[in-house]
Amino acid sequence: MTDSLLQTLNRYGAQRRPFLFVISFDLSEWEVLPLDRLPETIRYSLGDEEPREHPYAIRSISPPSFDLYREKFAQVLEEIRRGNTYLLNLTLPTPVTLDASLEEIFSMANARYKLYYRGRFVSFSPEGFVSIRGRRIATYPMKGTIDSAIPRARERILADPKELAEHTMVVDLLRNDLNLVAEGVALRRFRYVEKIRAGSKELLQVSSEIDGILPEAWWERLGEILLPLLPAGSVTGTPKQKTVELIRKIEGYDRGFFTGVWGVFDGENLDSAVLIRYIEKGADGCRFKSGGGITLDSDCRREYDELLRKVYIP
Repeated sequence: MTDSLLQTLNRYGAQRRPFLFVISFDLSEWEVLPLDRLPETIRYSLGDEEPREHPYAIRSISPPSFDLYREKFAQVLEEIRRGNTYLLNLTLPTPVTLDASLEEIFSMANARYKLYYRGRFVSFSPEGFVSIRGRRIATYPMKGTIDSAIPRARERILADPKELAEHTMVVDLLRNDLNLVAEGVALRRFRYVEKIRAGSKELLQVSSEIDGILPEAWWERLGEILLPLLPAGSVTGTPKQKTVELIRKIEGYDRGFFTGVWGVFDGENLDSAVLIRYIEKGADGCRFKSGGGITLDSDCRREYDELLRKVYIP
């Protein structure tokens, strides 16, 4: 399966043919389509748009119980104590009822990266995966959010030792990932703060910037560049391979395309995003999948509240 995906990405890249790709979390499902053959059932938006008011909202949610979350949280901490992981991104699905279709939500949601995919899901993600301009490849891990209305919010989030530890581990992981495919990898900015909208609230989001230099004619090896970076480190943990195994065991559900990646190669440059802020439609209704990184210093109630706080349409 991954060999076929690698060859497809390499082929379209070598042709310099613009295309869109969508890859699930475990790489078991994917699609690569030329932009000139993109069906109406796939819509995307890359880059910032003018913010707009919209009437769409989540009518009701049926959150996973705190007892269930606490049980899974305890399993994560036990694995950390055993030395099997140091940071694990724990997620769960939340059943929701909506007052709009997934396509309507795509049209009106305010987000940097938006994808509507074949009536199956919509993602309105604030987080990029990797971008390539010229020979420069860059990634911008996002870890740490706080309500901007909280007094001294910026100072508090930057001073929080748990947030610092989590962010540092993700930065180290992604720097190591980029070293697999690029030269001269460097951390350009560490823990800078941006504002994002979250429903009626304004949040402060902490990010970093890491980049490196790709070989000449990198587009001919696009699959060999992208696949070693998957799944995205910011939504797995460290060490990545062992942590992915633990995620499958502890979460106990199929993430599907959630926390996978999608992106567009325009023939010259590439931009891509992590599939978070994600609503999936199934036979039994819609589910909003969300979560957050767990470290040894994490507080269970705080992490549970963060999981639910991310269930919104921006």
